[in-house]
Amino acid sequence: MQATAYTYDSETRSGSVLLDDGTPVPFDAAAFDAGALRLLRPGQRVRIETSGEGEGRTITLVTLQTF
Repeated sequence: MQATAYTYDSETRSGSVLLDDGTPVPFDAAAFDAGALRLLRPGQRVRIETSGEGEGRTITLVTLQTF
């Protein structure tokens, strides 16, 4: 699934993304580390993997979108 980086805190390695419908979804350091990223800037297109649904949905991976 694709999303847009919305917030990112380099100290905690956590933040949030915006889904294409505008829904913000937070991610934690484990999801950031799983994507082997070093930095994330708001506005970057990212690829995410999630588990769960609705309010229970969590992001398990955040990585840069490549074409």
